[in-house]
Amino acid sequence: MESTTSSDAVSMAGWLLIALPLAGAAILLLGGKATNSFGPAMATGLSWASFGLGVVALLQLAAVDPEQRSTHQVLFDWIPAGAFNLQAGLQIDTLSISFVMLITFVGSLIHVYSLGYMSHDPDKRRFFAYLNLFVASMLLLVLADSYLLLFVGWEGVGLASYLLIGFWNHNPAYATAANKAFWVNRVGDIGLALAISLMFATFGAVDFASVDAGVGGASTAALTAIGLLLLLGACGKSAQFPLQSWLGDAMAGPTPVSALIHAATMVTAGVYLVVRSHAIFEGAPNAQLAVAVVGAITLTYGAIVGCAKDDIKKALAASTMSQIGYMMLAAGLGPIGYAFAIFHLITHGFFKAGMFLGAGSVMHGMHDQVDMRRFGDLGKYMKITWITFGLGWLAILGVPPFSGFWSKDKIIEAAFVGEGWRPWVFGLAALLGAGVTAFYMSRLFFMTFHGKARWTDDPPQHPHESPLTMTVPMMVLAVGSAALGLILGPTNIFSNWLEPVTGHHEHHEPVIAVPVLMAATLILVALGAGLAWVRYGRDEVPVNAPAGNALTQAARKDLYQDDLNEAIFMWPGIKLVRSVIWTDNELVDGGAMGLGKLTGAASTRLRRLQNGYARSYALTMLAGVVTVLGALWVMN
Repeated sequence: MESTTSSDAVSMAGWLLIALPLAGAAILLLGGKATNSFGPAMATGLSWASFGLGVVALLQLAAVDPEQRSTHQVLFDWIPAGAFNLQAGLQIDTLSISFVMLITFVGSLIHVYSLGYMSHDPDKRRFFAYLNLFVASMLLLVLADSYLLLFVGWEGVGLASYLLIGFWNHNPAYATAANKAFWVNRVGDIGLALAISLMFATFGAVDFASVDAGVGGASTAALTAIGLLLLLGACGKSAQFPLQSWLGDAMAGPTPVSALIHAATMVTAGVYLVVRSHAIFEGAPNAQLAVAVVGAITLTYGAIVGCAKDDIKKALAASTMSQIGYMMLAAGLGPIGYAFAIFHLITHGFFKAGMFLGAGSVMHGMHDQVDMRRFGDLGKYMKITWITFGLGWLAILGVPPFSGFWSKDKIIEAAFVGEGWRPWVFGLAALLGAGVTAFYMSRLFFMTFHGKARWTDDPPQHPHESPLTMTVPMMVLAVGSAALGLILGPTNIFSNWLEPVTGHHEHHEPVIAVPVLMAATLILVALGAGLAWVRYGRDEVPVNAPAGNALTQAARKDLYQDDLNEAIFMWPGIKLVRSVIWTDNELVDGGAMGLGKLTGAASTRLRRLQNGYARSYALTMLAGVVTVLGALWVMN
């Protein structure tokens, strides 16, 4: 094993970061029931061990000069093919280690939470094996030094998400949700696979260093094609328009899975891919613009859908879709937005994981109920869940000084930078999205924890607080929701930290003054939260959802995304397959079988002439002679 870094500690940490949770998954899956007694605790410990190694690597990088904060470790020769030799290697730099810290810390807290949440599940060993596999795959994705090795982690994440979403696959609806997530992601994966193939054709290499070095000599057309294909891959993994339909259904998995997918791992992969590939997008302005457009559409789409969901987990899923849209918008703005995209990704990882775990705590205390119209006044009975969830709610609203204020508001400011139509379209989308976010997240908070209790007696509800194994991770995440943005934001520590990867950018003033933008954002947030309080905190909330207007009905059905997919992709495919089957059965098989039947019928009739009677044969000969003579007579 060869290392090109000056720090052996960082190199050693690189492969062990992945190896530890991967070993945990292997032991639990291969060990079977023999690991039931110690498996979950072991998986949790290995995840925390990866976090410890990540801290070591982080401190090592922080101790050197910024230009030296990149470590490359060659593991082995992977694909030698003539002049082409791709090595499997890991790259630890300021971008990848930022993801490592998020994945391992939040992921480990989710492991701890799962010890309580899944304590009564008879198959929890397998669940923890999948959690370890998920963490290991995501770590490989962000630490890989080439697009091909990244693709291995990318597919590992897809496999782990399929296994976890469909963990309770004895329920047909949950199995269907897992299949839907799997196949929609395969559409995006085709884009990433084609992008890697086009990179090889263009640059003769697929490792990050060679691709980045070759961008200057590539044509704009090639870079644009690669960028759009990378964006397709990112849309699938990060649930961005038009491949976002799987995200709401992914709530079928146990709630810790939702927290892991939506906060620390899967949906962040697309943002990582775009920022890691910034050199390609900067050489392809149209592809970069497409990233921003997709982000703006998705943040608006998710916000609208979130306003109409009564399922607490699906409302949070719509929120994730919208917040990832903010990150994609920032990544599509170019150098001014890269650091803000990752900054919001980090803060979002804390407050969204905390809220998903809070939703799981509510379900734990409410007999697995998810309909918010059947909640109300739970803050009185679940104080810790109410406080921790409330801190996450304030963070996602962007209320100062909570984390979202320092990260999301920076994206809004960056969206208003530029010339022509772009700052007005992107900036207004981001600004209005903040107001709608305040409404639907406040709606969720008030319907769950405030107002009149709307519990039912079928089944009987006895709301109660969750055990410490569940509430302690929520408390830790709540602290991050409250303080992380304040620590990293005003000091510009995080932006400076990412500069060795994303580059330095000059400050540009938005088309609207920053104080005005800040005031406008806070006013819209206050209006959105106030309207939600009037409708869902103060006023009576109907236990059964009213019909609503056309937009509400559309939002409840995800703006008819599934109907559109079925109309454009599924039903034409079904009709084509049915047409091919009919052609095969009726024309091909039917023609062949019909000819056989005709031959058989003719043979049956001709066989009747062979009866063995001389008089029949003589009569037949006479008929033949008469026929011949008649023909000759006609001809003459």
